[in-house]
Amino acid sequence: MRQAIRRSDSPGSRRRDRPDRGRRWAAALGVGALVVTGGGLLAGPAQASATASVAVDFPTHCIPPAIAGIPPIDGTTSAEITVDNAAPKVGDTVTVTYTVVKPAASNPVDLALPADIMTPTGKVTVGGAQSADVTVAGPKKNEPVPGKGDFPSFSMTGTFTVTAPGEITLSPGDYNIHTSYIMELDTPCTVTDPPAPVSQTIIATDGGGQVNERSIQLGTASGAAGEPVTVTGAKFTAGASVTLAGRAGDAGTGDTATATADGSGGFTGQLTVTDPATTGIVAFEGASWDPAKGAGPQAYTVTTGGGEIPDGSQELTSAVKPGTLTMTQAGDSVALSAVDFGQGGASTGALQSVTVQDFRGGPAGWSLTGKVTDFTGPGGATIGASALGWSPACATKSGSPSTCAAGSEGTVGSAGATLASTPDGAFTGGEFTVDAQLSLDVPAFTAAGAYTGVLTLTLT
Repeated sequence: MRQAIRRSDSPGSRRRDRPDRGRRWAAALGVGALVVTGGGLLAGPAQASATASVAVDFPTHCIPPAIAGIPPIDGTTSAEITVDNAAPKVGDTVTVTYTVVKPAASNPVDLALPADIMTPTGKVTVGGAQSADVTVAGPKKNEPVPGKGDFPSFSMTGTFTVTAPGEITLSPGDYNIHTSYIMELDTPCTVTDPPAPVSQTIIATDGGGQVNERSIQLGTASGAAGEPVTVTGAKFTAGASVTLAGRAGDAGTGDTATATADGSGGFTGQLTVTDPATTGIVAFEGASWDPAKGAGPQAYTVTTGGGEIPDGSQELTSAVKPGTLTMTQAGDSVALSAVDFGQGGASTGALQSVTVQDFRGGPAGWSLTGKVTDFTGPGGATIGASALGWSPACATKSGSPSTCAAGSEGTVGSAGATLASTPDGAFTGGEFTVDAQLSLDVPAFTAAGAYTGVLTLTLT
């Protein structure tokens, strides 16, 4: 008898990349939420008061790190915005806290994530009496996340200056989770249909003094050391030279750049941030930072790298690029031994060897499964798929981070069975050789002739 072996990709293919489906590499910080309520009055006969913050739900599109090998995650985020002053005056600085109460997804794999590896950043959308995107950042602090456990909440903070009286609304915006475990990875999550619902409304009153209306917005709230961040400004002095600078709390860093305001007082510039102590970015006119002639700080976090290189030294960098999950097989057909009519019995042979290469370098394992069709013969005679059994074997190449486990001996059938696999882990990968002894149980008086079935192997 002759058995054809067909992989699940196109016929005749010897190698295909196989994404690791259904294993996700994403997590969130466990931080409590701060709830502040307050009220205020607007000038005139009608009175208005700030509303208490509420958690709101909104659809979110999250993109897992490419190394996870899974498609984007579309889910629902529950989040809340709170403030330290719900009734500010024009010119006041308001601190906002963006708490992701429930992220869009849970940890789907058995791999536990250790403590203090995640740094969240994001944006708060300001609307109503004034418009802005306020960057927010959280600390690199989280409790361990168990395998397949729920992601805890995480919080991020930032500030903005009140520039107009009236009702100001605050809505949660895009956020990103940066993880520093095995490698540096980002999981950005965007609001599917912006803006998200309003979570907090505050009422600003006229402070009576002259207001500095200069403002800046950042293209992103985080980046690796040495990466540029886009800074956009508005309402600066027309034609003025504007300094862009990093801040570490109340002190400046050595990261600076310049931009020139156009005729309307707007500008767009780029600041390369190298100091890992940076917590914010400002822009100002003049020789030094002056809040009266500047804007910011907008929250910013350096996620990796940094540090000064000593004199006479050279910093050397390299990179290891992640690869793919693939399989190749030694052939695409197997000739099983013949049996006698009237006696039947085991028609045996060996699976063409399969080589699996897992060069992704991430936390996900893999699984190689197979299923077989009925064996068809002369005159429409068949031998059922359940008659094929196998005894799998799997060998791991020396030096591979993962260890291959053979599937169980037994029936293959049309429903399929596992041929070999490796588990999820903190660091996985390697090269593996998979084999199996095959046995087709042929009934005694099966019609004489050749029978053919197709065994399909699938790597995920």
